[in-house]
Amino acid sequence: MAKSTTDEKMELKETADKNEKPANKKSAWGKIKTNEPEKKSVWRQMVDDVKIRQRRRQSKALSIHEGDPFLKRLALNSGINTNSPDGHGCFDICTKKFWAEGIIDPSKQFIYYWMSVVSLATTYNLVLIPLRSVWYEEQLGMFHIWMGFDYTCDTIYLIDMFMQSRTAFLEQGLLVRKKARLALSYMKSWTFWVDVCCLLPTDFGYLTLGTDATYLRLNRALKMYRLRHLFQIMETRSSFPNALRIAILIFYILVLCHWNACFYYLLSRYLGFGVDEWVYPDLTEKDHSTYTHKFLYSFFRSVLMLTTIGDEMVPERVEEYLFVIANSLVGVLIFATIFGNVGGVIANMNADREAFQNKVDAVKQYMKIRAVGKDLEDRVLRWFDYTWINKESVDDSAAVSCLPDKLKAEISIRVHMNTLRRVAIFQDCEPGLLAELVLKLKLQVFSPGDYVCRKGDIGKEMYIVKRGRLDVVSEDGKKVFVTLTDGAVFGEVSTLNIAGNKTGNRRTASVRSVGYSDLFCLNKHDMWDALQEYPEAKKMLSEKGKQILRKDNLLDEEAARRDERRQQAFDQKIDNMLDMIMDLQADMASLEKCVQQLTSSSTSTKEVNPEDT
Repeated sequence: MAKSTTDEKMELKETADKNEKPANKKSAWGKIKTNEPEKKSVWRQMVDDVKIRQRRRQSKALSIHEGDPFLKRLALNSGINTNSPDGHGCFDICTKKFWAEGIIDPSKQFIYYWMSVVSLATTYNLVLIPLRSVWYEEQLGMFHIWMGFDYTCDTIYLIDMFMQSRTAFLEQGLLVRKKARLALSYMKSWTFWVDVCCLLPTDFGYLTLGTDATYLRLNRALKMYRLRHLFQIMETRSSFPNALRIAILIFYILVLCHWNACFYYLLSRYLGFGVDEWVYPDLTEKDHSTYTHKFLYSFFRSVLMLTTIGDEMVPERVEEYLFVIANSLVGVLIFATIFGNVGGVIANMNADREAFQNKVDAVKQYMKIRAVGKDLEDRVLRWFDYTWINKESVDDSAAVSCLPDKLKAEISIRVHMNTLRRVAIFQDCEPGLLAELVLKLKLQVFSPGDYVCRKGDIGKEMYIVKRGRLDVVSEDGKKVFVTLTDGAVFGEVSTLNIAGNKTGNRRTASVRSVGYSDLFCLNKHDMWDALQEYPEAKKMLSEKGKQILRKDNLLDEEAARRDERRQQAFDQKIDNMLDMIMDLQADMASLEKCVQQLTSSSTSTKEVNPEDT
């Protein structure tokens, strides 16, 4: 009993020792080191949170593909790189790995984020520097605030020069990552000299001209080329490029009108406010002295002069005439640009619909001329409506015709993956063969009640059901044997040319569409062209076809064996002929060698002392 009490005390002591906090230790620097985790700064915590979310998104995207054995097996180019993340994130610049490498890949996301920051600084200089240069009296007392914004933009410009000197470029298909070479390439480019001009220290002119001489910083607007680069990247990546092009065009027009308004007010100040009706009104008049009215009035007159729309004041002085003439010429160019760009954008936006409508109109005109009947016309128009609503009017082959075959095959596999994974005939198919077959698939849409095939027809195509329901019916169409749904395959036996097929490659049943059905069609000739290079797959498909025929008792085994023996005999004959040809070539080579030896010996005999003759 005493022993148990002692044991209980020892257990209580050990429990107490475990619950005690470990003592703090002093480091070699004299600082107290605690075992408690160090508190992270707010910025560091935000960066870590963003990185964790980014990794989760990447791992989720990878798991979608890695968890799909069908797609993984059929990947033609191992398109998923699990070892490296897809580009730099916007917060990766805060990591040691980013700065240790020190190279920016232009195809990654980080360059897009950084160019957005540079474009904001460029837009600030494009808009506010001319504004502050003309209405300088409005910024009195705010010089220090503006200086903070100005030099923040200058700092962004400096960092951008460093970023451009570390941006990799392609050479012979590979990224150049040598820092010295990247910097030298940037310094030899015209963009380097533009960036140098942007950062010329013109601000020293404040010391002599005063702090209201903001026009000294107009050289910062030369950075506009980075704005154009950003717009090009946005057009490439945007899902709505036409709307983006219109927005970019409006931005350019607004900036031009803004600069023109500043020049108008500056010219009015030079000539004198209120000296005539064309210049800005006298500032002593009511409501003309406020900054808002000054800018809006100048902007309004700028738009009128550039667009030549509305009642414009007649100029009275030479300077005014020259300014109006220049505005009219620029306005003509603006209108030509607007009409050309907007017209092109609108045409591109409706190009698919117009092309589709032209097809509908052509078919409607043909049916009207040939008098096919109202019922058939309605069916055709309903078919057109279905194909347009369900996006089945898109020509897949034309849309990706500019891509290489490998990429076209990968796109087709991704697009049709949900259908292909359910097709049993493709489960054991070689990736190369599947790539060729997918490119040869043609989409066909059948209306309700349409017969895809009828019993007794010669089979020239096989079909894969993408979407819809089809009934396998009797010859008279009254009895339904089975209903086919998504992923079902029919007609493959007729395309395989199996020896011993009692039906003789004819359809064994009729297939009728219940509603609208989308089917992938594979032509017999296209299939055999693809199978020529894949004998193992050809043999496997033939065996599957024989199994189907055996199941329905439609295979003549004796005829199949005869054809197999005939094929083997034929193959043996070909092999024998090839062996004979190789032997004949060897005999010809040895005979040619003997002839050369005899010729050389006879020549040497003739060259012996001719006096003996």
